Order: sequence, then C-alpha cells, then structure tokens
Amino acid sequence: MGGANSLQDQYGRTVDYLRLSVTDLCNYRCQYCMGPQGVEKRPHGAMLSVEECVEIGAAAVACGVKKIRLTGGEPLVRRGLLDICRGLRALPGLEELCLTTNGSLLPNLAGPLRKAGVDRLNISLDTLHPDRFAAMTRLGRLEDALSGIQAAEDAGFTNLKLDTVLIGGFNDDEINDFLALTMDHPWEVRFIELMPMGPCAQWEKSCFLPVEHILKNNPALQILSTEGVARRYRLPQAPGTVGLISPVSHDFCGACRRIRVTADGRLKGCLHSREERPLRGLHGEALQSAIRAGIVQKPSRHHLADRPSDTPRTMNQIGG
Repeated sequence: MGGANSLQDQYGRTVDYLRLSVTDLCNYRCQYCMGPQGVEKRPHGAMLSVEECVEIGAAAVACGVKKIRLTGGEPLVRRGLLDICRGLRALPGLEELCLTTNGSLLPNLAGPLRKAGVDRLNISLDTLHPDRFAAMTRLGRLEDALSGIQAAEDAGFTNLKLDTVLIGGFNDDEINDFLALTMDHPWEVRFIELMPMGPCAQWEKSCFLPVEHILKNNPALQILSTEGVARRYRLPQAPGTVGLISPVSHDFCGACRRIRVTADGRLKGCLHSREERPLRGLHGEALQSAIRAGIVQKPSRHHLADRPSDTPRTMNQIGG
C-alpha cells in the first residue's frame, strides 16, 4: 500500500501531503487563533479515534500521500498521540511523518515522539519577549517553549523549523532577533504572513505585513531556493536558514500539494474553502474513493488577497 501512484487534481498539481489534525484543543489561547475562552469541548466520540486516524492515514498513503504532518489545536495534548504516530510510521510507502507543536509539552514528549517514529518537528514561536509571549498566547510561558526546543534537540531531532507568524505592531521589531537565531543554530526560522481568518480577520490592516518587508530590510539574505511553500534564504556564514511563507501576498496555491483532514474527520482540499468531505464511517475502497475525490476536486486557489478566508472554522478547528 505504497504512495508511488500520486494523484493529480484537476489543475495538474500532484497531491502527496496530508495534514492530519488529531485534536482541536490547545493549552494556549493565541489571540489570532481563538477567543479568550478557548474552544468548546466536544464529546469524545465526535473526534477521530486513534484507529480512525491511522486508517485515514493508510488510505491517504494508498492514494499517493508520501508525507503526513500531525497538527491540532496542539497535538501534544491528544491522548493516544504516540499510538497514532506508531501506527502511521508503520505504513509502507510513508516517507515522512512530521508534527507541528507549540513546544511547551516537548520536555516530556520529545523523546517518546522520536521513538514513536516522528521524523521532524515544527515549533511555533511568535516572539522572543516573555511578556509578549504571555499576552499573545494568554496561557503560555516563553521559557516552556524554549525548553521544548532544547528537549527536541536532546532527543535527536534535527532540521528543526521554528514557525513565526509575522504581525505588524507585535513582533515586526524582532525580525533581526529571529534572524540572529540562524547564526547560532542550524534551525530554519520561517516567517509566515498573518492570514485574515478567525478572530484576526477584522484586525487592522497594519497587522498584515508581507514577508517582502523582511527582504527589503535585510539585503544580506541570500536566496537558496524558491520551490515549495517556503522561499528559503541564508545569511552569510549562518548554519541555519530563513524561510519566507507568503500565503497572502504571493499565494502559493499553484504549487500546493496538500490536503487536510480535520479532527472530526472531514477532508478539506483547501484551508480557506468552505468545502468539506466527511470521511468518518468510511472504510476500505469507499474511504480511498472519498480521498481521491477530494484530491481531484481540490480548489484552484484561495481569495485572501480580496477578502477574508471563506472557511467558517478557526485555525485550531482545521489544523494549523
């Protein structure tokens, strides 16, 4: 059941990447993601079980998926996460199993995640100032995130990626501090444009900075590659790299190769689309057929340059 026969959508894009959300819950309440009250806890049975997560992953690999990224909410709060990781890692044809986390729970889980077969981690880090970190996350502490990064390295994770949402008036004065991290560590610091969806859809326009702002003010950055979602750069003599992700100003829809499955089992061909396809209760060929249909009918692009996201869900309900 390998992923050799990757499928193309109706626009000729090869789709081989699944972002699988394992929970919509989070131990943070980031201001751009959700309200201060957090998310309403849904009945346990409303969410995908461990077995369903692995079954959907297996069907996706059978349809040509080669890479699976586990997301949330915060995936590390999900009970049974290690069982999900072990089940997915055992799938023939899966080339890469990744996970995105806020890092706060990695001190206890980095080692077990590595042993369970996770290949690579992305760790969210929007500021290097403790007070700003507390204000933005409402519940988090910067020291916990930094301890998580250290724990990931201690557990043997390499090629760490730090994801920083670029927000005008919040962290744009920290750009050079983030760039300096790549001079001291072999990390990829990735700046991601704030997307107008969920709570931040009505924020002031000044909050939505294009990543070109970074290039304009840091001419020393040397381009490495422009393929894929992140355009990659490096400062001279830096062991680390810089990624610029521009979903708004330079939408990368034409090269998008991903599909998403929400924690309640609905396939989305685009993060910003209203269209969803239920997968729960499907098995075998019926499940694969639904995934193939979702791939083929993937929307051509989003419309963030013209209006806020079309999805009625917040980011934690889709999978970051």
